[in-house]
Formats: sequence, C-alpha cells, structure tokens
Amino acid sequence: MKKDKIGIIKKLRVVLDRKTKILLLIMLFCTIIFSVLETISISAIMPFVSVASNPDIIDSGYYKMAYDFFEFSDKENFIFYFGVFLVIFYLFRGAYSLIYTYFLNKFAFDNFSKFANKLFQNYLHMPYKNIIKYNSSTIIKTVSNETLNLSFLIQNILILCSEAFTIIVFYILLLYVRLKMTLGLTLIMGISVFVVIKVINKIGTVQGEKRSKSQESFLKLITASFGNFKILKLKGNEKEITDEFSQESGKFSKSYTASYTISFAPRYIIESIGFSALLAAILYLLLRYENPSLIIPVISMYALALYRMLPGISRILGNYNQIIFLKRSLDIIYKDLNSCIEESGDENIDFNSSITLQNISFSYNDRTKVIDNVSLDIKKGEKIAFTGKSGRGKSTLIDIIMGIHRSSSGEILVDGMPITSQNIRSWRAKIGYIPQDIYLFDGTVGENIMFGCDVDETRAINALKTANIWDFLSEKEGLNTIVGERGVQLSGGQKQRIGIARALYDNPEILVLDEATSALDNATESKIMDEIYNISKDKTLIVIAHRLSTVDRCDRKIEL
Repeated sequence: MKKDKIGIIKKLRVVLDRKTKILLLIMLFCTIIFSVLETISISAIMPFVSVASNPDIIDSGYYKMAYDFFEFSDKENFIFYFGVFLVIFYLFRGAYSLIYTYFLNKFAFDNFSKFANKLFQNYLHMPYKNIIKYNSSTIIKTVSNETLNLSFLIQNILILCSEAFTIIVFYILLLYVRLKMTLGLTLIMGISVFVVIKVINKIGTVQGEKRSKSQESFLKLITASFGNFKILKLKGNEKEITDEFSQESGKFSKSYTASYTISFAPRYIIESIGFSALLAAILYLLLRYENPSLIIPVISMYALALYRMLPGISRILGNYNQIIFLKRSLDIIYKDLNSCIEESGDENIDFNSSITLQNISFSYNDRTKVIDNVSLDIKKGEKIAFTGKSGRGKSTLIDIIMGIHRSSSGEILVDGMPITSQNIRSWRAKIGYIPQDIYLFDGTVGENIMFGCDVDETRAINALKTANIWDFLSEKEGLNTIVGERGVQLSGGQKQRIGIARALYDNPEILVLDEATSALDNATESKIMDEIYNISKDKTLIVIAHRLSTVDRCDRKIEL
C-alpha cells in the first residue's frame, strides 16, 4: 500500500497546475476573511445588546475607548450608530458570503473541467500498449466522475479550513476568558473528536473503495449490455443482467448511504458531549460561587462560543469524512496523471522510396516475444500481404509499421531515416487504416468521417464517392445521415465503405487493411477489394487477410 504513504496534500501538489495553486491560495485567503466575518457576526450581537440594555457600561472598557475615539456627545448617539454599523456590517457580510460561495463553487467546478481535460489529454497521449490495458468504462468513470469527486474534495478542504479558523479564534477568546475551564472542556472534546475521527477514517476509507469499485462494475455492465444487445436478446437473460446491475448499483447506493450517515453522526455526538460538558461546568461554577451574577458573563460567553464552535466542529468532521471518502478519486487521478505518456514531435519525414524493418522484435510483457527479429523491405507503391494463422503477430507487426506500437528492439527506416518520437506524427499522418471492426459512434456520416479533423465537406464527399457509397447516402441525408451507435443502421458493407472513406479523407500515401473484409460475404468482399485495389493504384497497400482470394492481386505475400 505504498500509495497510501503519499499524503493528500502532496498528491494535490502534483495534480494541480501552478495557476490552480495560486487560485487555491487566494481562495484560502478569502476563506479566512469569511471566517473572520462569521466570527464577528456572532460576537457583535452580545456587546450591542449589553450596551442597549445598560448604557452605563459605556463609561468603561472598550466601549469608553470607542466612545472617546469617535467623539460622541451622548450615549444615545453611540448606541444608534453602533446599531447602524451592525446593520451595514451584516449587509456586507451577506453580500460577501454570497460572492464567496459563488467563487468557491466556480473554483470547484472549474477544477472539474481542468482535471477532466488533463486526464482526457493524458489518455489520448498514452502509448497504445498501455491504453489497451484500460477498460472503456473505467476511463469514462475516471474522466466524468472521479474528476468531479476530486473537485468536491478540494471544496471540502477549503470549507474545513474556514471552520477551523473560526473555531481557533473562538478558542483563543475562551482561553483568555477562563484558562482552566477551557482546557478542561478541551480535554473532554479532544478525546471525543479523536475517537470520532478514528471511526470516520476507517469507515470513510472502506466505503470510498467500495464506491469506486461498484460504480466501475455497473458502468462496465451498462457498456457490455448495450454493446451486446442482440446477444442479450437471444439469450433472453434480461432478468439475470438486471439482477446483477441492481446488485452493483445497490452496493454503490449503500456506500454513499454509509458515508453520508457517518458525516451527520459527528454533529449529534459532538454537540451532545459539548453541551453536556458546558452544563456540568455551569453547575460547578454555580456551586463554587455564591453570587450567580458574577458568572453570568462567563456562562454567556461560553454558551455563545460553543453555540458556534460545536456545529463548526461537526462540520469539520463531516468535511473530513467527505475528504476521506473522496480520497480514492485523488488516488486514481494521481496515478493516471503520472502514467507514462507518449512523446511525439512535429518533425517531417518523407516517403519517396522504401520502408525498411531492421531486426524488429516486440513483446507485450517483456517475456514472450510476439515479433522476433523480423527484417523486411517494402517499396513505395508496392502491394504487400501478410498471411498466417491467428496469433502469429500479423496485426502487431502492422501496428509497429504504422508507429502505433514501438518495437522492443530494432528500428524502422523510411528512405533511410529512422522513425523516432520526433517524426512519428508526420509518419502516422501518411497512413490510412481500415480495421476489421469499423467503429462508428452515434452521429452523422460526416461526423464519423471527419472525427477530430478540420471540417471539409468537399473532401468528405469525394472520399465517400471514391468508396462507392455516396449514391446510397445522397438518397438519404447525405453527410447528415445518422448511422446509429456502432453503425447499427447500416449494413456491414456500408459500414466498411464508410471506414474506407474515413481512411481516404486525409489522402494517405499508405493504405493498411487489417482483416478489413473478413466479416463480409464473398460477393461483398470481392466488390470492396476491387474498389480498394482501384483506389490504391498510386498508393502503397499493406493487407492482412486469411482468404487467399483477398490478396491474390498483391505483389508479395509474406506468411508469418
């Protein structure tokens, strides 16, 4: 559990950028001002009531100093302006509190946006070898939910600081009024708070782990169920899936129920113990002093202070519970933001002659080699096919050639220039990739073709015409034709043609087909391959296929 040895503050220092850290310090300063205003707002009522009920006390103490400083002529004016000052102060305090609350929430939700953007960017820049270890539902949960939880964690820290500062001010005041009595109450409250914190820490950590796991499980179940909807219908096991989902969502619900219940528990425990201790102290003072009027100011001060401090302590413990409960989100984001990302520069690399693979080896787990010492030359404009049984490394070798995987040893040369981190983006931009499983998201044909690229409808239409599917689409909504999730509203051949159009959109120099037609019937496959060979007359074509008929027009066939 080495990750637990790194504290919350240290992890926050890593995940927060410099601008956010500065804003956090500003928010802490604003929080202190908010606490001071809260303290004054509670403390100022009693002096005003005392002066209003007994004007003679103006002749002594701090009242006398204020009276002389502002050069009041009579006590009634002093009381009047004292009241006016308090009205102005409370109006200011209300306005400040509203503005502070707005900026506190804005800071929290701006952080959500920042964390989500940083994580999304980090995932996109991870090496392909690393990203395939993640489940899509895990990534969705982290980007959409854990980032929001981390924002709430930071918000809870700020609120905790606000309450703590207020309590410290009141505590100093009580120490000044009556040292021994305050220390005695501190001992009682300290033991109580320590026990409550230990319980909260244990329950919050456990429930935070359960919350993260159960949420990941039911998100994974949603993805799996609707991604295999036909299979689910054929099996007729909706009830079993529903029961499993209900079980996981129930666990998620229980973790939040336990957390929020324990967040309210400190309030009842602390306030009960605190006010009981105060009453015991009052009884002690009444027994010790014969004249109750002597201890009324002390009792009033303690009652007022504890009235504000005890709920504050309860809120601190509630905030602490939420911080512990949400700490798992910080752990996840800290880990993923510190994961390895891929370096990629913008240096140009030209392809005019050949691609050379020199002693290429590759392994996923640093033990078993999937590719072992492969050397190969591919000439520009050549049509080359890789064949062989499943599991022989054909797709992996293609991924290495495309620069998706980086070889464990050996290198790839393009016109004698090695492919490096500095020119990898330029190299990948020369390649159009058509996989076996064309993934289309729920959007329009145009959005699926131009995904992440500059919008150019003319180029998109030309690519669709070249892929021989524009005539079909023009009878519908053209580029605005909705494809449905995973292209459910299209046939297999139509999806494949849109996949081809997407690969052709950027006019690549190299076309790569990875079992691109294996899921189609023979007639459709033959027609699409005719189109691909026609499209790639002036391009380098690299094909992976099992059927020999698919690659019969290739210049070379290499069996792995």
